[in-house]
Amino acid sequence: MSVLLSVQNATKRYGGVTAVNDITFDVLGGEILGLIGPNGAGKTTLVNLISGVTGMSSGSIMFDGRSLSGFKAYQIGRMGIARTFQVVRPFANLTVLENVAVGAMYGAGGARRSASAALRRAGEVLEFVGLGARRDDPAESLPIAGRKRLELAKALAMDPRLLLLDEAMAGLRGVEVDQAMELLRAVSQQGITLLIIEHVMKVITGVCDRVVVLDYGRKIADGTPSQVTADPAVIEAYLGKRYAAAHTPA
Repeated sequence: MSVLLSVQNATKRYGGVTAVNDITFDVLGGEILGLIGPNGAGKTTLVNLISGVTGMSSGSIMFDGRSLSGFKAYQIGRMGIARTFQVVRPFANLTVLENVAVGAMYGAGGARRSASAALRRAGEVLEFVGLGARRDDPAESLPIAGRKRLELAKALAMDPRLLLLDEAMAGLRGVEVDQAMELLRAVSQQGITLLIIEHVMKVITGVCDRVVVLDYGRKIADGTPSQVTADPAVIEAYLGKRYAAAHTPA
């Protein structure tokens, strides 16, 4: 697999606070990369840098060999990077189908789509994520699990090569998490590269090929899920001794 995304010495400062501090890592095409760390570690800020929501203080980010420096979020979206947000806010005055059609109009394939083509694409994506039966319902009528799937559908309708997911499992329980994990595997099988921010370790260990760990804005670990969850620095900063004891073979 070749490198699709390359983050080099990425740094973001807000006044005297350094939210992301000299972070470097690559994401390979077709990979599922997990991004974990305590609250305030800089995970969402890093995704904001990649997606163009926030500009960097220093460093560089390359997507498929092309610098993302200076591009706005909508331009980066049309290059083939889509994202979801931690707080799900659908367009409440639109139907489920219309919400997803917005993504279809403004993503990588949006420039060549008519409104009717965007609605057709939206319908296809809704069937894929399991919301086909709710297509004509108001988006605000969906429960939290449905809203999470809608957020994913909006991003998938942008036809991304790289999908950034910010806590896609937040608010889900039990079987809902299992179903969401299966859906992420299905997305990966379509050839889409995934970068996942997640606190549910079941997802990280069950879905991700590799994991990057942040703490206080710095990268403290990078490896397979088994390597990272056994790393003393990660245990101390994030997982805790109780997690380590429960997941260490006797």
